[in-house]
Amino acid sequence: MQEFDFPNVSTDLSGQTALVTGATSGLGWHFARVLAKAGARVAATGRREARLRELEQTIAQDGGDCIGFTMDVIDAENIFSVVEQIENTLGTVTILVNNAGIPDAQRATKMSVELIDRVIGTNLRGPWILSCEIARRLLEKKMPGRIVNLSSLGASVYDGNGAALYSTTKAAVSRMTETLAVEWSKFNINVNAIAPGLFHSEMTDGMLARIGDISVHFPRKRIGHPAQLDSTLLYLCSPASDCVTGTVIKVDDGQGAR
Repeated sequence: MQEFDFPNVSTDLSGQTALVTGATSGLGWHFARVLAKAGARVAATGRREARLRELEQTIAQDGGDCIGFTMDVIDAENIFSVVEQIENTLGTVTILVNNAGIPDAQRATKMSVELIDRVIGTNLRGPWILSCEIARRLLEKKMPGRIVNLSSLGASVYDGNGAALYSTTKAAVSRMTETLAVEWSKFNINVNAIAPGLFHSEMTDGMLARIGDISVHFPRKRIGHPAQLDSTLLYLCSPASDCVTGTVIKVDDGQGAR
């Protein structure tokens, strides 16, 4: 029988290289800082180079290690190129956080084909391609890994007032998490997802500015703070979750139970 330290709750990420997409704002920015504080070398990616440089400085001030790489998850060739750059600079990526995502905020019949392609490309196609590229490199080196996808409460809850495609893509992300976990489990690559409810971020704060405060309809009358996702993120990225794969953890403060 394999021996573990007791209790087996380590969230030490020292020696790990973590890639976070959509790191130029919101949850991605926060997740990059959290992983760096836990000891990981962080490759922060996004489309806004100035924000990546700012994040590098912020994490350095925190005592962490981060390098920003400009990447658009819609562009497959860009993904392949940037992953190669990250590996050459920081080492093989052993933790991937597929955070990049965009809303549609429109009714299905009002969406242009261009917007449909952009939402599917960002929320589903990009994370699929990136996950497979990271897994392929881990398989070649016979290394274990952790992949954490950002699904959403919207994967299972939809009020009919717009964002149907967003809900659909996030449901697909949850299923992608389950299927890839099965395919890669024998290689010790754990694939899990977090399905947050409404948390403060650049995207959600902009939405609330347009539609008003909807937290009055929530059981606890509040919107989540990104720090309330820290423990779940660290758990899924760390040795503590060694036996957890194919799981979607809902963190919604009871919002979906209304």
